[in-house]
Amino acid sequence: MEKIERNLDQLIDSFILRLPSIFLAIATLIIGIWLIKILNRFVHKRFSKGKIDQSLAEFLASIIRVVLYILLFLSVASTLGIQTTSFVTMLGAASLAVGLALQGSLSNFAGGVLILLFRPFKVGHFISSSNDVSGTVLKIDLLYTTLRAGNGTTIYAPNGPLANAVINNVSDNPTRLAEYKLAIRYDTDIETARKVVTDVLKSDELVLPNPAPAANVSAIGDQVVTLTVTAWINNKNFWPVYHTNFQKIKEALDDHGISLPYPQREIRILGRADE
Repeated sequence: MEKIERNLDQLIDSFILRLPSIFLAIATLIIGIWLIKILNRFVHKRFSKGKIDQSLAEFLASIIRVVLYILLFLSVASTLGIQTTSFVTMLGAASLAVGLALQGSLSNFAGGVLILLFRPFKVGHFISSSNDVSGTVLKIDLLYTTLRAGNGTTIYAPNGPLANAVINNVSDNPTRLAEYKLAIRYDTDIETARKVVTDVLKSDELVLPNPAPAANVSAIGDQVVTLTVTAWINNKNFWPVYHTNFQKIKEALDDHGISLPYPQREIRILGRADE
């Protein structure tokens, strides 16, 4: 009985000695939680003013909040006299193991962060990349970008390779250059052909007048002369205007008697002189 009373007295004495550190730990915890909430609201406001993508802003805010709570926990434990060295070591080892196990996913995550942060493309843009991915962007997540291909299929592109590829963003600019390649015969008057083609394009109100449509000789082959015809079109009207004017150009050339060449081969039969 005396031993129990002695242990109880030691426990009470130890508790009384630790009271200041306990009160300090409680104060640290309350003030820390209050400061984290204030900082979290500040981070959300800064992300909103910076026009960062909502999904990325929420994720980064949650990461910052988790890190701050871990630091607060370590600070409170240290105030109570608890050794945190082993805990930090264990946390570091666990982070390393998870990082090695999710190496591919972490690469995609880093790519997603870069895409959402620097915005090389947005939802609704048509893109093509150097790793043979092309389509209209439907959704950008932290790990994958979802695209709709021209044939209607859905493509899920990992953000890691996509962020490291060369991106051709077709929809980023309001205007786009349409280019036609026309092969005409050698006996065709080039100036007449150029005028016919440019008149067709200038008559279309959906073709931009500045820069004006142009047609220039771009190649001289064995049997044909190649004209490169260019016109600037608003991006939203590009494909309908492009295809419609291709047909109009062919019809206008036919009306002016300018025929497009077809493959020809000349055969000579050489006989003996006395025949």
